Amino acid sequence: MDPLPAGAVILQVLPRLEAGGVERGTVEMVQAIVAAGGVALVASAGGRLVTAVERAGGRHITLPLAAKGPWAIWRNAGRLSRVIRAEGVRVVHARSRAPAWSAWRAARRCGVAFVTTYHGVYREGSGPLSGGKRWYNSVMARGDRVIAISRWVANHLVARHGTAVARVRLVPRGVDPGVFDPARVPADRITRLIRAWRLPDDAPVVMLPARLTRWKGQTVLLRAMALVRDRRAVCVLLGDGRPGFAEELVALAGTLGLSARLRLVGHCDDMPAALMLATVAVSASVEPEGFGRAVIEAQAMGRAVVGTAHGGASETIEDLVTGWLVPPDDPAALARVIDVALGMSAADRAALGARARASVMADYTVAAMQAATLDVYRELLGELPGEVL
Repeated sequence: MDPLPAGAVILQVLPRLEAGGVERGTVEMVQAIVAAGGVALVASAGGRLVTAVERAGGRHITLPLAAKGPWAIWRNAGRLSRVIRAEGVRVVHARSRAPAWSAWRAARRCGVAFVTTYHGVYREGSGPLSGGKRWYNSVMARGDRVIAISRWVANHLVARHGTAVARVRLVPRGVDPGVFDPARVPADRITRLIRAWRLPDDAPVVMLPARLTRWKGQTVLLRAMALVRDRRAVCVLLGDGRPGFAEELVALAGTLGLSARLRLVGHCDDMPAALMLATVAVSASVEPEGFGRAVIEAQAMGRAVVGTAHGGASETIEDLVTGWLVPPDDPAALARVIDVALGMSAADRAALGARARASVMADYTVAAMQAATLDVYRELLGELPGEVL
């Protein structure tokens, strides 16, 4: 990995360090910054991935950056200004809106570079408050460089916020080929999950790995499962969620006659082993994903993947070649494709999975994401001229 300029201190800011694509991307950039000879700082309210930051060679600074009120944002700007000056920070990289407002103000006060990563489309709603929400969201388009995680996001930035194309950098998310590799997952890790999740022998597994939240499409998948022809198929919903939604999913499964075939398994620390259990992996988001890391993780594991035909999934899945794309919020269409996937021979499913993995290895690796983001930092530190989108 090419070195950063001497004394390059990079501060990443985000609300918390719990599980999620934003959080894992933060840890991956800590690894890259340290490997390139820089100093990696992360400010957040804390969480389960603080240890991962520290193991990667970074330092975590606990600040109440999850707070969204105007007074909290103003106070956090002062806190971040003090951190920037005390630590000699040269680039501040914001990954979420409330921390970004504080970081933007602090970076301007201190005269340092400000980078944002635009992870997806933020809701604005309609009516008299929509203008205020758009203004609140606009901070993610105010970076000296704005990282778009997909071409779809890049186009949205330009269209919605009028972001100058010269400031936008396309940097897709990535997977670690050494971690997400079917050949490197021993049988005992898979067996442990089979037992923990009480999966029946030889039953096909249809898995949706995502936070339990309505827009991720868990209810769409359950309604599709009620239409799937193979009545042995088990639906595994993998991920944490907001209070009450899990109970709603259990009730819906009961109404649909799926109670015995539903597994709500919560957070999993071994995603490669979990994905090895998926006969079919599904991304059923009813709203466009900015990128959809779960899709490329499943593809990297050689799984048959179904995604919704909008947002980032349209860029990472080649329909009928490396997976399938279906209309959003359409249980019948989703059920038809799951039927096709489950009806394939094991050899044909493996061939599709091999094509999917090859596609990910070519275009969507962590190393490529890290290198491209480091180049953004180098631009702002004056080492590279920058490549316009």
